Amino acid sequence: MLTLGIETSCDETSVAVVRSGREILSNVILSQTDHSKFGGVVPEIAGRAHLRKIVGVYRQALSESGVELEQIDLIAATMGPGLIGPLLVGLTFAKGLAFAASLPFVAVHHIEGHIAANLLEHHDLQSHHLTLIVSGGHTMLVEVNGFGSYKILGATKDDAAGEAFDKVAKLLGLGYPGGARLDRLAADGDPEFFRFPRPMLKEPGYQFSYSGLKTAVALYLKKLSPDQIQQQLADIAASFQEAAVMVLVEKTVRAAKELQLADVTVSGGVAANSRLRTILAERLDAIGCRLFYPTLPLCTDNGAMIAAAGYYRFQNEGASEMAVSAVPYLKLGV
Repeated sequence: MLTLGIETSCDETSVAVVRSGREILSNVILSQTDHSKFGGVVPEIAGRAHLRKIVGVYRQALSESGVELEQIDLIAATMGPGLIGPLLVGLTFAKGLAFAASLPFVAVHHIEGHIAANLLEHHDLQSHHLTLIVSGGHTMLVEVNGFGSYKILGATKDDAAGEAFDKVAKLLGLGYPGGARLDRLAADGDPEFFRFPRPMLKEPGYQFSYSGLKTAVALYLKKLSPDQIQQQLADIAASFQEAAVMVLVEKTVRAAKELQLADVTVSGGVAANSRLRTILAERLDAIGCRLFYPTLPLCTDNGAMIAAAGYYRFQNEGASEMAVSAVPYLKLGV
């Protein structure tokens, strides 16, 4: 079964073709670059960029997959959460294609797409597992009892981890988005140079908070001269990253132990962070757990994960109603 997946929840325009929820035939991702000068994604600019680019990205995805629209069996698109303008572009385009080609359509939860990203590449992953979802908009621990059945153990009370990475990178003069640049810079720094706070690390439960950590970095930088900041740049980046990552690691390992789960996945943009991957793998291996994470193209928002999630959602529940609309603050079902 061939599924065409469309993702436009933020600033990536992506279309993919996936066979049977497992095999990626194409996964075209176009990241917008117009937002760096503003220090963050501007919804109106993002929506207009999706409008300009989605037809070309769709055609490229079909071309790279080697199939025609007539061979597609199912069309899936993100319905939320995300920015309303960008969401409407992808959702409307997908419904238009489905209607014109008389194909079933499935509306997909963006977070469920991230959960499905690991199913695309790790076929031995147990259906009952723990997943850590970390991106620019989301930070949460979820117990997965099979696709479509979720228990949210905890989420961020304010900023997401990815947002903190990007904003601290901006404070350090690395540009926006800067999470990946901060990761590379931190590799040359001392993670114990300065101990930034680990918000909610010792508190019971699995809630997260990153606004205080971001503020702590900003206050620390205010005490330094521009020359001092440049001299300490890699060390500051490494110290911030250590604080941010250790909270994610500690809570994930604690949840895996308490729930006695053998498999743990991590997904979302921050899943690409090298320090998180290394430390989490070491800590989970020490308690006999396996860690799974997607390859780098599947960490970012992408159409392949939406196609995979759409395929499994269709198998479980059938097609969505064409009247479904975008929901910017859509919650993950339980």
